[in-house]
Amino acid sequence: MVKDISKLRKDFPILDQKMNGEPLVYLDSAATTQKPKQVIDAINNYYLHDNANVHRGVYELSERATNQFEQVREKVRKFINAKSEREIVYTRGTTDGLNMIASTYGEAFIHEGDEIVISYMEHHSNLIPWQQLALRKHAKLKYIDMLDDGELDIEDAKQKITSKTKIVSIAQVSNVLGVINPIKELAELAHKCGAVMVVDAAQSIPHMSVDVQDLDCDFMAFSGHKMLGPTGIGILYGKLNLLDKMEPMEYGGEMINLVDLYDSEWTDVPWKFEAGTQDIAQVIGLGAAIDYLNEIGMDNITQYERSLVDYALPKLLSIKELTVYGPHDPEKHTGVISFNLDNLHPHDLATGLDMEGVAVRAGHHCVQPLMKYLKTPATARASFYLYNNKDDVDRLVDGIIETREFFKNGTI
Repeated sequence: MVKDISKLRKDFPILDQKMNGEPLVYLDSAATTQKPKQVIDAINNYYLHDNANVHRGVYELSERATNQFEQVREKVRKFINAKSEREIVYTRGTTDGLNMIASTYGEAFIHEGDEIVISYMEHHSNLIPWQQLALRKHAKLKYIDMLDDGELDIEDAKQKITSKTKIVSIAQVSNVLGVINPIKELAELAHKCGAVMVVDAAQSIPHMSVDVQDLDCDFMAFSGHKMLGPTGIGILYGKLNLLDKMEPMEYGGEMINLVDLYDSEWTDVPWKFEAGTQDIAQVIGLGAAIDYLNEIGMDNITQYERSLVDYALPKLLSIKELTVYGPHDPEKHTGVISFNLDNLHPHDLATGLDMEGVAVRAGHHCVQPLMKYLKTPATARASFYLYNNKDDVDRLVDGIIETREFFKNGTI
């Protein structure tokens, strides 16, 4: 049975509370999403009934836990349409996955004079690993420019991606501008030059259908906590032939086939990348989150969020003295909208909104180079998800106007 997206707020009991005496409007899902009861119940059920370590026991309790743990790998495979469940590696999150690629594949295959291409809109998690790899290897880090509305300049990408390029790593969706980047086209450019395509999918996987085979990306990383799942669990997707070439980043139990006194032999992909006891409960919670999203349908989620952006953008753009960053065309936008109110620090704006019960993010959003590119130290950011509605948009708009009037006139 398909869930009715307009009636699912009851699955998120955290939303049924007040902040500063006002009903909570949660608009920070780009940072982390709220969790439905179904996900929380799945985690509780594991601890209440199935708690045992995986892969290590021949007794029934351990076998139950192992089956649940590995079934989630297959759920993830189907969710992103990977060829094999062996291409699915459990990580701690997007940051962990991107660091793993840089520290394993990058360490082995990047050499002096090679080039790594990213963009100005990258989250620090998809910038610093490549920056530091380039410094270690004496490689060159290059940045693709943006168009005036914040979209990636694909013509500049064609100039920046050359025969010297070995890695192209781009966010599928910007966590500040809300733009959707042309990953499939970038992957074609990368592959023509012999480079691999890495995708930061932290802000795309929760909001749209993602097909790694159609995109033809070589690696993709994303986080469970941004897609209704628990914190501490993420996914690294990699094409099997590339994962086979990579050395483990961590060593210990579970990732070995044979250990001798002076040498060791690793087990197969993906388990050679999963040293030690994994976050079993979090993996099971991620599986429940995928089940929940599948019940709604990713295309339905995309359509619903777009309806909220269609409603929100014109209202925000009509507010005097408000600057909205990124495309002003809803068709080019996800549910992430960043803005600033003239002469008011975004922290003050976010504090004013908090007094109205509206929770938004404020700061540099872990994209300091993008802030410099936009010539602003920080922004406020509202990010919508499937549990938000048009009333939440109205509360945001009213809160911005009231905050503006308070700081201008000292009254509301």
